[in-house]
Amino acid sequence: MSRDILIDVCGPMTRVALVDSSDIQELYMESPTSEKLVGNIYKGKVQNILPGMQAAFIDIGLNKNAFLYAGDILVDTADFVGMDEKGVEKSLREQPAIRKLLSVGQELLVQVIKEPGGTKGPRVTTHITLPGRTCVMVPTLDYVGVSRRIDSETERARLKAEIEAVKPSGMGVIVRTAAKGLTKDEFRQELEALGGLYERISQRAKDKKAPALIYSDESLAYRVVRDMLTDDIDALVINDRDTFDSAVAIAKLFAPTLVQRIRLYTKELPIFDAYSIENKVKNAIERKVWLKNGGYLVFDQTEALTVIDVNTGKFVGTTSNLQDTVFQLNIEAAREIARQVRLRDISGIIIIDFIDMLQENNRKAVVDELRAAFKGDRTKTNVVGLTGLGLVEMTRKKLRKSLSGVTQRPCPLCDGEGRILKAEQVVYSAVRDVQRMRAGGYICDLLIEINKYAVEGMRGIRNLHGVYYIVKDDLGTQQYKVVSVNDPAIIKDAKPLF
Repeated sequence: MSRDILIDVCGPMTRVALVDSSDIQELYMESPTSEKLVGNIYKGKVQNILPGMQAAFIDIGLNKNAFLYAGDILVDTADFVGMDEKGVEKSLREQPAIRKLLSVGQELLVQVIKEPGGTKGPRVTTHITLPGRTCVMVPTLDYVGVSRRIDSETERARLKAEIEAVKPSGMGVIVRTAAKGLTKDEFRQELEALGGLYERISQRAKDKKAPALIYSDESLAYRVVRDMLTDDIDALVINDRDTFDSAVAIAKLFAPTLVQRIRLYTKELPIFDAYSIENKVKNAIERKVWLKNGGYLVFDQTEALTVIDVNTGKFVGTTSNLQDTVFQLNIEAAREIARQVRLRDISGIIIIDFIDMLQENNRKAVVDELRAAFKGDRTKTNVVGLTGLGLVEMTRKKLRKSLSGVTQRPCPLCDGEGRILKAEQVVYSAVRDVQRMRAGGYICDLLIEINKYAVEGMRGIRNLHGVYYIVKDDLGTQQYKVVSVNDPAIIKDAKPLF
């Protein structure tokens, strides 16, 4: 079965889906209201120091100050030494007090490592990392690491030796999975490029006054070609000519042997419809998810953690043994939970309530299946195991907002107790309906009737000739209608989308 990457560009929104065997495995979105901050480098100013928390608030020019832990501050250990019991000088092992590291008003270079969420601003570090296709440069640490996804110890040792031979003195490098099989000569060019980038960042930081954005990571489409277009991808299919041309140019630099796998999608039918995954994307923000065997999962997300409940639903088993039935359902649930967590980009603490199993070997098998299902996850995941209450506890590193955080907003009619689609999501759903109608043969003018709450999402949608929109107060916040219009008088009060 094929393994494809789809890039769907609609106005200022870009969606990327990793499709494996006709099933969506990963989904990423980028739009004006879901700006990515992780990876951005800022010159910030210390606003406040919290000694009791060993942390500081840093003004980086955003609405909320960034949060910097003492452990994320680059420390010159030569500045922090002490005496052992014999009076011999030694380096301190404990983290120095943050007041010894920072002072209010101090300017420093920081990089965002965690997106803001809720009432919290982004989390930052002074340990800068610059990703390339085959390796990540860490200019502030003298260190060599190899991706944990490269299993062979022999290959890990070989790659480490190759990098050691060409890495800049005093700087660190982390070898990525895509580097498997490469030699030092193949690493040298990318390391030189990353070293040049760091020099430009350093110079820009000297020239700018805090707070200021010094470096912004590349667009989603660029990162897809750099990070995801690998030998195991059969095709990268893009529905936008400009993005396609850009992707080809990027691939010629990073992966010239894979350029022929990049294809332009030109049909009227929306690209996610053509690959039969649009409904699966919609289901990825639903609270209930049905399993193929008739059971179902329930996802409840809070600010502190996510709880996933496994239910038998319509599943009655294939044998007369209750424990076998429960075991079969839990195994299927473990596989789907891993897929849904990746697809929804759920992070933090995750608690899973599988259906109770009496046999210890069955419990172990389900946990092992869950770990195996997460093995290919790009985000660091740790399945801790069963708690004393029989719940499975796991963690997943938080880097970005979850899918629901990107696509939904608090409901304006119930003081945020519920969530509704963001305005842009409603508008893009309407645009895809327009594309479906055009693909189905509609050549007359089309009118989108939309609620006033969604009008703000019209910004950036300006390439649909013969399509108009009008505000209807009687529509719900997530509702819209697309109707064909043969009478020009009907659209005299409407606004065009071009």
